[in-house]
Parts: sequence; C-alpha cells; structure tokens
Amino acid sequence: MEIIKTNIPDLYIVKPTVFEDHRGYFFESYNKEVFLRHGIDQNFVQDNESKSQKNVLRGLHFQKPPFAQGKLVRVIRGSVLDVAVDIRKSSPTYGKWASIELTQENKWMYWVPPGFAHGFITLEDNTTFFYKCTNMYNKESEGSILWNDPDLNIDWKISQPILSEKDIIAPLFKDFISPF
Repeated sequence: MEIIKTNIPDLYIVKPTVFEDHRGYFFESYNKEVFLRHGIDQNFVQDNESKSQKNVLRGLHFQKPPFAQGKLVRVIRGSVLDVAVDIRKSSPTYGKWASIELTQENKWMYWVPPGFAHGFITLEDNTTFFYKCTNMYNKESEGSILWNDPDLNIDWKISQPILSEKDIIAPLFKDFISPF
C-alpha cells in the first residue's frame, strides 16, 4: 500500500498493492499500521455505501464538530471524480480543493480528514461508492457548501448534474462560517 501526499496537507491518495491472477484479485483496503506510519491515527466506526447513476453529484458535505468525520473513500463499481475542499480556517490551504478520479479499475482510495467538505460526481451508471468514517453520522451536525460555488471554482467536468434538493440549496462559500 502506498500513501501519497496531495497539494493539501493531511489529504492523501491511497494506492493499494493489488494481486491479480486468472482467479481475480486481492488487495488490502486498510491497514492501521501503514496509516499510522503516515501520521493518520484514526478509528473507523461507520461504513457507508451508495449507488448512483451517471452524472449524480453528491456534495459538498461535512459533519460539524463534535461529529466531524474523516472518510476513507473508494469506488467498488464504476467511477467518480472525487473532490475534497479544505474548510479548516487556520489552514494555509483554506478554501482550496483537490480532486482525483477513483475507479473500480485503479482501486485507489482518498483519505479525506475531518475539516474537509467532500463530494463526488459519478462518471458511469450504477457506480457503487464506499467509505469508512471516523465518527457516527449526526443529522443536526451536517453541513454543506454549494457544489458549483464560483469562489471555489471546482472543475466538475459537467454543468448539469443530477442533484438532491439539499445540494441545490446549499450555501455559498462566502457565506460559510467554518466550525473548524
């Protein structure tokens, strides 16, 4: 397993070592000792999975403290463009975003720590997205930022995604007060 730094502190790409042969494949999707060697000391307490059709955009979501969540995300089937936005007001990269394409073929993962808004757009029908969370979901602690906020200027590579009502009415980044 290889853990690679991104241009935003604490946000990592995780590339598992995949063993493939005529029977299929095997890989380790999480190893606490490897994560600890990279300074990621987290306990996962909840797993989530979603299935979406092509062009579904989910995000940008986060959980406010004390229910802030770190997420280890990956695609089981299909592909997504996955986006993380740094919303830690004391961070030198506050308001900056990074993205990565996660696919069933590359089997990469993204470590999105607490203090980030997270979202993804599905690139294929029947995409199955899986993530491990470091805290339990709490409805009263959920927050969001508008997916196409002009100040963030995220390149989703699509202009008319399929959205939930919650994501359509999410606040702008300039009106956002960071709880981190």
